[in-house]
Amino acid sequence: MVIRTSFLLLLSLTLFNVAASAAEPPVRSEAVPGGIAIIDLGPANSAPVAHYRGSRVIVLPSGEGWQALVGLPLDITPGRQTLRVAGASGAQETRTFEVKEKEYEAQYITLKNTRHVNPNPDDLKRISEDQRRSRQAFAAWSDSRPDLQFRLPVEGRLSGTFGKRRFFNNQPRKPHSGIDIAAPAGSPIIAPATGRVSEVGDYFFNGRTVFIDHGQGLVTMYCHMERIDVAVGDRVERGDTIGTVGATGRVTGPHLHWTVSLNNSRVDPFLFLPTATVAALNGAN
Repeated sequence: MVIRTSFLLLLSLTLFNVAASAAEPPVRSEAVPGGIAIIDLGPANSAPVAHYRGSRVIVLPSGEGWQALVGLPLDITPGRQTLRVAGASGAQETRTFEVKEKEYEAQYITLKNTRHVNPNPDDLKRISEDQRRSRQAFAAWSDSRPDLQFRLPVEGRLSGTFGKRRFFNNQPRKPHSGIDIAAPAGSPIIAPATGRVSEVGDYFFNGRTVFIDHGQGLVTMYCHMERIDVAVGDRVERGDTIGTVGATGRVTGPHLHWTVSLNNSRVDPFLFLPTATVAALNGAN
């Protein structure tokens, strides 16, 4: 019975990934810390240029006009926000929108490797370089229109949700910036959408890691991999294998940590997945 249930779950996830409802938008709006605000920019002959908190944001056609997809960082203070918009003529205007509060759960994790909680001086030097490379990858901008029809990058069990306030060995750390999907070591990881590999590395905390630039500030990150099958500069299509699940870096077992970043703000990956896929993942726990 367990085998049959697992098979049906994986079959369901595959079907939901391959064919989401055509009526469902590829990205859902949830104007909360760690969410996405979709802002109507009105009609224009060409795409306006929009910035939020100093970062350029995705602008896409919508009906007879345009809309902006704004990633909202987890540390944002709820309340009124301002989007700066420039038209083709250079005229500047603003759009305001509200961000609501959202409370995320706490998560307590015990690690045997205490260096993953309190790194030594040599570790800190490596971490500093890791962070520099990560910041550069997340801040990337290219003008190509992003593919928003995301698939789940690996089949498995949801083991960590987005936004949790984390404590390692009872010490507070940054909130969880992605989702964790537990799967056997060696399970294939696929690109959820078309993009270009912009960074690969073996990081102190994240282990073997791949970044994919999907265009216009939409970047995804894949951590704790056992094997990496792509190189910087490679173009990947939706469904291409980029590597395998592993347990490298700061982990308690094999899983994929998947981060989605929009205008350099880490946002909930669930907002890019079909609702049926999200429901199946949540129901598997």
